[in-house]
Amino acid sequence: MTWIPAKTVNFATLNAFWDSDRTLSGHLTLGRANFDRLPGDEERADMNTDQLKKAQSGAGFIAALDQSGGSTPKALKLYGIAEDAYSGDDQMFDLVHEMRTRIITSPAFDGDRIMGTILFEQTMDREIEGRPTADYLWNVKNIVPFLKIDKGLNDEQDGAQTMKPMPGLDDLLDRAAANGVFGTKERSVIKLPGAGLDAVVAQQFEVAEQVLAKGLVPIIEPEVDIKSPKKAEAEEQLKAALLDGVGKLGDKKVMLKLTLPDTDNLYKDLVEHPNVLRVVALSGGYSRDEANEKLSRNIGVIASFSRALTEGLTAQQSDEEFNSTLDQAIASIAKASST
Repeated sequence: MTWIPAKTVNFATLNAFWDSDRTLSGHLTLGRANFDRLPGDEERADMNTDQLKKAQSGAGFIAALDQSGGSTPKALKLYGIAEDAYSGDDQMFDLVHEMRTRIITSPAFDGDRIMGTILFEQTMDREIEGRPTADYLWNVKNIVPFLKIDKGLNDEQDGAQTMKPMPGLDDLLDRAAANGVFGTKERSVIKLPGAGLDAVVAQQFEVAEQVLAKGLVPIIEPEVDIKSPKKAEAEEQLKAALLDGVGKLGDKKVMLKLTLPDTDNLYKDLVEHPNVLRVVALSGGYSRDEANEKLSRNIGVIASFSRALTEGLTAQQSDEEFNSTLDQAIASIAKASST
């Protein structure tokens, strides 16, 4: 018998985006998770409303557990697993899923301090304790699931790196919705102010519209490199471009993931903007302590940390040591996110 998780499929859209004629027929197989039916409209609406409420005003922060193929070896090395400990991508992704499973199932990893979690595509397609990962996050941990959808970065041009093409994005978004994912995350990088920055923002909003059309909430991430020699100038230009972009969304809402700015509360107008569901901050290479200190000075902004969250965690730790280290990290990031 195939197990069917309750309230895990989210084809409902936000703010009147739901198309009642859109259906999936037949049997859908997603990695190891099998779905024989879609929930009814009432189930979809209930889940969407609850996730929306938590995403918009829930306490805590977003845990970014979305390292992809290019960044996974570094993440495993920091976790205490050297590259010679595995052979090939399959073993690598098995090991990183074990790491993520250990984090997510830890008693320290709870929905009271963690609002959401960003997943890598393969993590979404796998299971945790016999349940699809997104379902486990929402129905067991009360944590809103998001999905990283970008495929990496193009070469730098005009001081910025736009996202590589994303073939099959519509299908991926459908799979995400069928897995109960609430939103997406897509990253670009800005190194200098100028035309490249404008190209990054334009592409981000183009992809955001595609995500919104599928009933998901995009996290727009135009990261400003913390080593940029013109970081403050780039951030001022980015702020203006983002305000222009969100101002054209009508009644649609997006989230923003931004580098901690040189000027405290620079993004206050975006935090308060009616078309912005939430502004979150990436750690961007800062240590956890430095990122927390900077974050605490930006009112209304919460963390979306990756490396700063897992800093100090290793495969060699006992469960007691691991859970204690993770608990301390989560407590400090949640506190910094509460201002």
